[in-house]
Amino acid sequence: MSSQELGESPVVIVDKGSVGIVKTEYHTFAYPPNKFVLDNDEKLGPITVAYETYGELNETMDNVILIEHALTANAHAAGKHSPDEKYPGWWDVMIGPGKAFDTDKYFVVCSNILGSCYGTTGPSSVNPETGRPYGFTFPLIGIRDMVRVQKELIDHLGIRRIRGIAGGSMGGMQAIEWSLLYQDIVDSIILIASAPRSTPQSIAIHKVGIQAIMDDPNWNEGNYYGKEPPNKGLAIARMIGHITYLSDEWLWHKFGRKHTDPSKMKLSLDSKFEIESYLEYQGSKFVQRFDANSYIYLLRSIDLYDAAEGYENLDESFKRIKCKKVFVSSFSSDWLYPSYQSEEIVRALKANNIDVTYHKIDSPYGHDSFLLEYKKLTRFINDFLDSLK
Repeated sequence: MSSQELGESPVVIVDKGSVGIVKTEYHTFAYPPNKFVLDNDEKLGPITVAYETYGELNETMDNVILIEHALTANAHAAGKHSPDEKYPGWWDVMIGPGKAFDTDKYFVVCSNILGSCYGTTGPSSVNPETGRPYGFTFPLIGIRDMVRVQKELIDHLGIRRIRGIAGGSMGGMQAIEWSLLYQDIVDSIILIASAPRSTPQSIAIHKVGIQAIMDDPNWNEGNYYGKEPPNKGLAIARMIGHITYLSDEWLWHKFGRKHTDPSKMKLSLDSKFEIESYLEYQGSKFVQRFDANSYIYLLRSIDLYDAAEGYENLDESFKRIKCKKVFVSSFSSDWLYPSYQSEEIVRALKANNIDVTYHKIDSPYGHDSFLLEYKKLTRFINDFLDSLK
């Protein structure tokens, strides 16, 4: 959910430990009249899913790792699309030979989520019934719908069992839902900086971002394709969101109260603290790569998710889980999905006698720790996956 997600980190790919040159592939299904029935009973089709795979499927077809991405990432999780591509996939530090998700051992699959704008069907996709982008006529979707679409892809690939499903942030919500919907084929889930539901604080922050987009005159009720997009509103929404990925400690260390031009601090409202310039940069970069309608839909899908939906509480809901083991990790400075939410997951798992490994990692980086603390995560995840044998 940060700038790191699509390779804007300083991490560069090297030959050692790299999956090399990769290609995004596509699977389309749910052609009319056999449209996909969403969780709210609305229908959508056809649906295209963008995905990438790394490593080789073994003879027994039981070495599959499914990677779930966070809010604004995509299917390109590792490697490069071409030798001259500037940055590798968004989780390249975790996927490859000898890494946390070792492609010498595992067949790793990552697909772009339903509702996004990176190859999988979403609001910016063309509605075949009208010949125009869906825009705000795109049906409301949820985490469960994303997972059910991924199951269609997994079936298409001939996969019948999954060794592990791993996700950070929103990706962790998808991993939880996999274990609830498809209990008989999931051996383990790996939840990093995630939660069983959004907090009122998170929903409130999303509301401000969504409103910023909708109040942009160019939004035009979602019908801006082919016109000037609502870039001002989307940039503001991203700046608000980006703040939640950081921490007070990291902001002090990185920026403090430093000013871009100290001589003008008290002379002009146009003068900026360095943190202000940083947020403006994040907003301006984001509008170049993401669709405003997709951002609204995906934020709302997070708001609506509740792993206990339809049950009295999380303990009752988790009775459905049949995983051999579960890995849960939180970070000390994460205030978007604070550790108490991970610990709620752990308690509900233990209440159902599910073997769970929990690590609360001390980190100054806030919610972005799930992207930045890859060395610690690699050690823990290697041990966890080895224990599944």
